[in-house]
Amino acid sequence: MNGNGRGNFFDSVYEAVRRIPRGKVATYGQIARLCGEPRASRAVGYALHVNPYFGDVPCHRVVNREGRLAPAFAFGGAEVQKELLEKEGVRVVQEGSLFYADLKKYLWIP
Repeated sequence: MNGNGRGNFFDSVYEAVRRIPRGKVATYGQIARLCGEPRASRAVGYALHVNPYFGDVPCHRVVNREGRLAPAFAFGGAEVQKELLEKEGVRVVQEGSLFYADLKKYLWIP
């Protein structure tokens, strides 16, 4: 823990993301609310960007409120995030240079 509370919040983020089942996605805001910090969606994004548990915390399952994949996905960009989601059965569509998952179909409801 680093004294500023970040360690506890980041740990909460990683635990919440671990709960997202294969074939589903969650939003940054949804994870923030699950961690008791409903206004911290950007902090969730940062926590996932610096995720030290790649392979254990499925950060590829987190998208923005529109279902858009992260253009700067920490582990290889949106194309890698797309591939990881598609391997789990999440259909991803491309609109211009951006990729989206259908939240009506794939959103995880805890």
